[in-house]
Amino acid sequence: MNIVLQVFTLLGALGMFLYGMTLMSEGLQKAAGDRLRSFLASMTSTPLKRVLTGLIITAVIQSSSATTVMVVSFVNAGLLSLSNAIGVIMGANIGTTVTAWLISLLGFKADISILAVPLMALGFIFSISKKNKNRNIGQFIVGFSLLFLGLTFLKNSVPDLGDKPEVLAFLQQWTGYGFWSVLIFLFIGTLLTIVLQSSSATMALTLVMVNFGWIPFEMAAAMVLGENIGTTITANIAASVANVSAKRAARAHTVFNLFGIVWVLILFRPFLKLVGWIVSYMGCPNPLEANLAPGSTDDPVQIASLQTSVLYGVSMLHTLFNVCNTLILIWFVPFIEKLVKVLVKSPAGEEEVFRLKFIQGGPLNTAELSLDEAEQEIVHFGEICYKGFGYIRQAINEQDPDKFETLNQKLIKYEEITDRIEYEIASYLNEVTKGEISEQSGNRIKSMYKIIGEMESLGDSGEAIGRMLKRKNAHGKKFDEDMIKKLDIMLDLVDDAYKVMIANLKRPYTELTDISNAKDAEYNINECRNSLREEHVINVEHDNYNYHTGVYYMDVVSELERIGDFIINISEAEAAVK
Repeated sequence: MNIVLQVFTLLGALGMFLYGMTLMSEGLQKAAGDRLRSFLASMTSTPLKRVLTGLIITAVIQSSSATTVMVVSFVNAGLLSLSNAIGVIMGANIGTTVTAWLISLLGFKADISILAVPLMALGFIFSISKKNKNRNIGQFIVGFSLLFLGLTFLKNSVPDLGDKPEVLAFLQQWTGYGFWSVLIFLFIGTLLTIVLQSSSATMALTLVMVNFGWIPFEMAAAMVLGENIGTTITANIAASVANVSAKRAARAHTVFNLFGIVWVLILFRPFLKLVGWIVSYMGCPNPLEANLAPGSTDDPVQIASLQTSVLYGVSMLHTLFNVCNTLILIWFVPFIEKLVKVLVKSPAGEEEVFRLKFIQGGPLNTAELSLDEAEQEIVHFGEICYKGFGYIRQAINEQDPDKFETLNQKLIKYEEITDRIEYEIASYLNEVTKGEISEQSGNRIKSMYKIIGEMESLGDSGEAIGRMLKRKNAHGKKFDEDMIKKLDIMLDLVDDAYKVMIANLKRPYTELTDISNAKDAEYNINECRNSLREEHVINVEHDNYNYHTGVYYMDVVSELERIGDFIINISEAEAAVK
């Protein structure tokens, strides 16, 4: 019964640690989410910047998985190229080593749990604030407290091996097979990380086990290497429902860590000796020579010194592994990119991912050059919106439920793309406005803000039509041939309006003085909507089709007319300054 209670206590302590880590990470992400996203999107112009960006964000939010998932979402939305994403992921691997040092320096050497409960009270006070920022800070503080409380319970739940030598015997039976033992504990580290979905939790377990002499330093090192494999699973899960580029970004994370594991295993003994030398240089005993097995020594001072050395050794190994691996592979990003493209092939007919093409960093030397760059990006944004419209047409005409769902997911994806591109262009324009700009440039910027807002609304409309069609299908309703034919006529008119919009966007900003072509296109859409509305009333009166089907039909017509409104607003915004 005591063994069962101890097991559940251990699991409960681990659960508290994990929950605390989650709360802390989420609180920080909410508190600084927009800044982190902006930082991630802008600081990717050079390999060094990419690595530093991943390092800083992960060190702040204490979760390489969260950073990697964020990177995958950016790649999925087309805002980050694959090569840039690989650099950020490398930096995230270095940033995650902060957790091990945090635990080693604070969690074992000082009793943080004494402060945990008072800190939780402080976190509660912040969490009941009316301001979102304060509530997020409160969530972070509560998460921090729970993390170290969980770590304390984790340490205390470890059984006394002096009273239970059979536990040690169970573990030690796997330590006597030489290099095979290394592979066994590497697999254990991988498996634990996959199960727990947190390399930080597995790292905490590893530190507890080596701190209390359950396993020697060499086996703890092997578990750390395994954790680096297991942590790639979260990103691959996140990418499983994403596009090809996002899948490739996740695979790049796996390739990075697997390559590192291979060369470290080849140089395992020399690498451990290097770690041991560094820890010794720090004034601690060599962790390779530390023996913390029960009965090895009764001197509490010596035990504390040996515990510090193995904790520092594990943390140093984790850091050194990721730093060295990054320094090696940062020069081979193009090769990694080619490799993951081979590993994850594009399905036949799948479109290339859309991403920012012209805005790659901060503003240029002059406002005029920066605005020219932004205008090119806006034209590209318009082309992306037009591509998304193509899926609206396909979705309206698709009768097969499975094929429709695929198209609906594309509409959802394009809505996310428009949201994020609007944000990125707006952030860029905000930076431009911080410099000295002329009155004309100021007017151009106002126009651009209006344009990208309307383009984002185009993405919203696409998703809205997808929702309408999904509800229609859920209720077993179908558009008849006449309805489809009429919708195709209106779709053609909207298509023409899109082409006019893009043509106007491409014209030099000093030349667009006449937008009659856009007004004519919008007039045709409105006339078609009015005609279909009148026909709908007659058809309902004569019971020519099901009333509920007619409601869905007119909802789609109305949303298509709204798209026409957004399109004309874009041309009008262009003409306001051109």
